[in-house]
Amino acid sequence: MPSDPVAAVARIVIPSDPLAVRDGLRALFDTLLLRSLPDSDRGTAEIVLAEALNNIVEHAYALNHGDIELTLMLNGSGLVCRIIDSGVPMPGKVLPADSLTTPEDMPEGGFGWHLIRSLSHDLAYDRVGEQNLLSFRLEPGQ
Repeated sequence: MPSDPVAAVARIVIPSDPLAVRDGLRALFDTLLLRSLPDSDRGTAEIVLAEALNNIVEHAYALNHGDIELTLMLNGSGLVCRIIDSGVPMPGKVLPADSLTTPEDMPEGGFGWHLIRSLSHDLAYDRVGEQNLLSFRLEPGQ
C-alpha cells in the first residue's frame, strides 16, 4: 500500500463467536475512522465486513475457535480492509467461484460471497503459513 500521510487506521481482534463479531463490529463502527464515512459508505462497509466475518466464524472456525484480526485503513483510494484468521483454509485455497447469475441460482444463505464481490474491489485471498488472509477495498460513493 502506498504511504499516505492522511491515512487513518483501525484494528481490532475478535474471538470467533457470532456475538463477539456483532459486538466487535458495533465497536468498530463507533470509531472515529468509520464515523467519518458518509452513511451510504458505512452501510456498504457494514454489509461486507459482516458477511466476511460471519463466513470466517461459520466455516474457517466451524470445528474450533480462534481470533479474527481486522485492520481497516482509510486513504485516498477508499477503505482498505485486511482480515486474518487461523482457521481452516478455503477449499482449494481459493475464493469460492461466483457462478450465480440469477437469484434463483443462489443456495439458501449463499448470497454472501456474491455480495462481497459485488460491493468490493481488489478482493484477494491467500493462505500464508497457517493463516488465511482476505483483503479488499471499498470505494467511496458506491
